[in-house]
Amino acid sequence: MSGWSTADIPGQAGRTVVVTGANSGLGAETAKALARAGAQVILACRDTSKADVVAKEIGSAASVARLDLADLSSVRAFADGFTGADVLVNNAGVMAIPLRRTAQGFEMQMGTNHLGHFALTALVLPKISDRIVTLSSGVHQIGRLDLDDLNWEKRRYRRWRAYGDSKMANLMFGKELAARLSTAGSSTMSLIAHPGYAATELQGRSESVEDFFMKLGNKTPMAQSATQGALPTLYAATSPDVVNGTFYGPTQMFGMHGAPGKSGYNKRADDLTVRDGLWQVSEKLTEIDFRV
Repeated sequence: MSGWSTADIPGQAGRTVVVTGANSGLGAETAKALARAGAQVILACRDTSKADVVAKEIGSAASVARLDLADLSSVRAFADGFTGADVLVNNAGVMAIPLRRTAQGFEMQMGTNHLGHFALTALVLPKISDRIVTLSSGVHQIGRLDLDDLNWEKRRYRRWRAYGDSKMANLMFGKELAARLSTAGSSTMSLIAHPGYAATELQGRSESVEDFFMKLGNKTPMAQSATQGALPTLYAATSPDVVNGTFYGPTQMFGMHGAPGKSGYNKRADDLTVRDGLWQVSEKLTEIDFRV
């Protein structure tokens, strides 16, 4: 596994994979690699015009569906028209942006990165036959969830802490979903992945001086390409060797580079009380009874 690459993706003929946020960056590279391996890919994106460009590059194996994770009505509309897939890849996300709110009033990073994907997974889970892959980040390390103020309505907003919180929520959700699937006796798996440091359009959206330094960092040897950054997601989405509830990421340079493998993580993600609390708060905010 130490040298695992896209050449090692098992044949995906006959399989269908949904990739959220597949109009650029990691999502686009994930969709392209899966299609090359034989899968039918559904590009579930807010910006369908950008997704159409990626779909055209992929060819007949790709289709585009509108999905705005910052609006639960869009999530429900997507789920209502969804007929099923083998794999759901919860990839879409925003990072370190100024304080903004989703259509339902959620803080934009928590609302898009976690709550939108929580709602999506809840609504389509019965139609996913194999596995769900949720993307987190190494920045989950700074996440400390405040379940009484998940949406930054009482605290002074701090964009990086909010991003770290959303990525910790992704990791906790992926692990909790895995545990609940196992308890229910389901053969469906929940995996979590992170890309390490990958140069994508995610950097440079903070609307601050940090954008300059993040874009500069993308041009240094410290950053790997989006193609390389997609490898942990692809491994989690396709490998027969994955283990339910496991976190996968790059295995070199302190988890920033290299072929995919098991990733270390902050053990706060194993706090069952907080994980259950996050699940309950997410149900309340999305108004979805998510029973596995």
